[in-house]
Amino acid sequence: MSDAPASQDLAAQTKDVPGIDGTPVSDQGSLTYPFDGRPGDGEVMQMRPGVLWLRMPLPIPGLDFINLWLIEEAGGWTLVDTGVKSSKLQKIWDEVVARHLKGKPITRILCTHFHPDHIGLAGWLQQKFDAPLWMTLGEWTFGRMLALEETPDVPDEVISFYQRIGFNEDLIAALKARGYGNFSKAVTPIPRHFHRISEGDVIRIGGHDWRVIVGNGHSPEHACLFNAELNLLISGDQVLPRISPHIGVYPGEPEARPLTQYLDSFAKFADLPADVLVLPAHGDPFIGLHVRVAMLQRHHETRLDAIVAALQQRPHTVIETLPLLFRRDIKDHMTLAAGEALAHLHHLMHQGRVVRHRNAAGVFEFSHGNAEAQAAQ
Repeated sequence: MSDAPASQDLAAQTKDVPGIDGTPVSDQGSLTYPFDGRPGDGEVMQMRPGVLWLRMPLPIPGLDFINLWLIEEAGGWTLVDTGVKSSKLQKIWDEVVARHLKGKPITRILCTHFHPDHIGLAGWLQQKFDAPLWMTLGEWTFGRMLALEETPDVPDEVISFYQRIGFNEDLIAALKARGYGNFSKAVTPIPRHFHRISEGDVIRIGGHDWRVIVGNGHSPEHACLFNAELNLLISGDQVLPRISPHIGVYPGEPEARPLTQYLDSFAKFADLPADVLVLPAHGDPFIGLHVRVAMLQRHHETRLDAIVAALQQRPHTVIETLPLLFRRDIKDHMTLAAGEALAHLHHLMHQGRVVRHRNAAGVFEFSHGNAEAQAAQ
């Protein structure tokens, strides 16, 4: 997915996996990709002196690789993100350590957020190198909670959530068949202790200051790192060059407004240089941060407007809005796609452009307009 040529537009890109890391966004020609090629398995590329790029394979259809970053220090390396739990990745890591770390250990593991492709090997690497884990509180807490939450059956309140948003019997049966608490299968044990980082913190890594910028929406407290001297931004999943990060609502916080939080988070990047080199978690390093932010804003505005236009014709359930947002068959990603649709609908409710009610079957329906206007009719 992230390997698609920069010239491909939205209609031409068909490898998007909705609900995993979003959908493609057009206007790729406005971004600059300054590096030729990509590191292969077990290889590295230098972004700046002492800053190395690794790519680790992912067992996710359409999302084939994750980018990881190694920053050299006097006595070791700081690693940003780890890759998903996988014996194949562990072997690749052994090769990287043997060939590229100059005999120095990993001395700090900094994870941008709790998703398995970012934190999956943190526990294994922490034990291997006795390296502390650095994260925001919200990300470490959420990851620990999900890793420990495992039950043989899908909880009733989870089933009720999906019934309320329009899942039929077949979709509920598929939900039950997948089981619950699968997060723990994709991560090595998340360390019981961590070093907390927060918005505005300045972390000294490799002789340079890196400022923490906390984004929201894609995950609770996603940490990005900006280095003014090297003019680098490690953006994680918060800003991606060719796809939009997944923004979804889920049973644990059924009234959440993650899209509102995500769009609001863009203001935190406004003071960064226009020519900053962005190091994303997926896709290639690029220049054009502010252009890309504008693309992502326009992408979501277009989706929101499409929903409003449809609701002007008639009320829709969450499931009925999915064809408005996704261009491909999403039957294998229904919970993720529905979560993203619900995030857009909640944002529209927050804006006062949409109201919600339950139909006779107890399923949420969304209508155009606001509560005050409808009450006056």
